Amino acid sequence: MAEEIKKENQAAPAPVAEAKAKKKTGRAPAHGVVHIQCSFNNTIVTVTDDKGGTIVWSTSGSHGFKGTKKGTPFAAQITCNKAAEKALALGMKEVAVKVCGPGQGRETAVRALQQAGLTVTSIKDVTPIPHNGCRPPKARRM
Repeated sequence: MAEEIKKENQAAPAPVAEAKAKKKTGRAPAHGVVHIQCSFNNTIVTVTDDKGGTIVWSTSGSHGFKGTKKGTPFAAQITCNKAAEKALALGMKEVAVKVCGPGQGRETAVRALQQAGLTVTSIKDVTPIPHNGCRPPKARRM
């Protein structure tokens, strides 16, 4: 009788549902915003609609660049080109560009968007600038 109870408690494990990544379907709006964040170490490109919802994104690291090569103008060009191709495939035609950060690939990234076939309507620099910044370290005594 004890054996029957043990067998009842050891029921078959429940089937695990497989998590599949959903493929994006549908079309992107014809006009959007490209946010380019260019730091000294990396370049991140995000294509959004006018409300700010992400449509496509791309980084230098996701295209095979490693270490210090992620911050180069060439890496920024490749990254922007790939993001623009994805956006064009979804139906985007013209974009406003917002560039942020002090990196080397700022101008190259914008040129890559134009070469890929997107019409750039405006370019805006949204790099945060401190209004007097942090307190400086105290003066050195010699």
